[in-house]
Amino acid sequence: MLGRYILKRFLQMIAVLLVVSVVSFVVIKLPPGDFLTVRKAELESRQASEAQTLAELELLRERYGLDRPDHVQYLTWLSGILKGDFGYSFAKRDRIGTLIGRRIMLTMVVATLSIALSVIIAVPIGAYSALRQYSAGDYFFTLLGFLGLSLPNFLFALLIMFVAVTVFGSTSIGGLFSPEYVSAPWSLAKAVDFLKHVWIPVLVLATAGTAEIIRVVRARMLDVMGQPFIYTARMKGISETRVVLKHALRVAINPVISGLGMNARMVVSGAVVTSVVLALPLIGPLLLEALLTEDMYLAADILLLLTVALVVGNFLSDLVLAWLDPRIRYG
Repeated sequence: MLGRYILKRFLQMIAVLLVVSVVSFVVIKLPPGDFLTVRKAELESRQASEAQTLAELELLRERYGLDRPDHVQYLTWLSGILKGDFGYSFAKRDRIGTLIGRRIMLTMVVATLSIALSVIIAVPIGAYSALRQYSAGDYFFTLLGFLGLSLPNFLFALLIMFVAVTVFGSTSIGGLFSPEYVSAPWSLAKAVDFLKHVWIPVLVLATAGTAEIIRVVRARMLDVMGQPFIYTARMKGISETRVVLKHALRVAINPVISGLGMNARMVVSGAVVTSVVLALPLIGPLLLEALLTEDMYLAADILLLLTVALVVGNFLSDLVLAWLDPRIRYG
């Protein structure tokens, strides 16, 4: 039955990715004009001759296949991705795979660390708030959760930067590496330098997710602790710690696991703005630049890759949930 469930979820994931690829391509094509429109404005601002402008635009149109019908452009783009060829960036004049390879990996690392930090912090706090309902600690963590949900990530990033500079006198704010390690190959020293810088974006991006998980765990724990099987476990003489950890928390944590995929969406979307504010070499600034310059293939590739990460994250969280709770397999 588990194998059948995995196959079903895998086929659904493939269908979603195909639909998303179409939607991504259509959305990128919706704005009036294209990269050639932006390029023409640049050439005219440089006072290039009309003949030179038309010649370059025609060359670019043929080179990038922009003179072909939209469905042909889509099929060419999708077939290239399936072969591992992400195409060519109009604005950067470079292979897209080269441009996004390092950035997408760093984005996934930061997102994974943020989600892990959210779960590690939020689950114990949510359980404590439920077990100590209406206590001073419960009120404090509830207030903290509301602040975390209401405070935008970019504003929190600016506050951290302000405190780091004014209170601690830090001179290295923003980025994921010190200047001497930006272009250096990976080494133990560069990894240590990365850990010194990465905690700020991880903390910023984990804020909203932590607040949300605290509320979910608290609500589920309050519901589970009143279930008959909890009273039965206590009547059998099982210690309260084991009742909470093995019986109550194991059931209450299910929505957290199933929501990790959605939490990944929040982290990645928040990373776009936060990475611009903190000048992080993540996928966010590159996506913003691609949209502003109407670099359609670069923007579509980034949107598709972020969606793949989200869908795969949902798929993995569903598998973990099915493994922990056999009832899910029969749903």
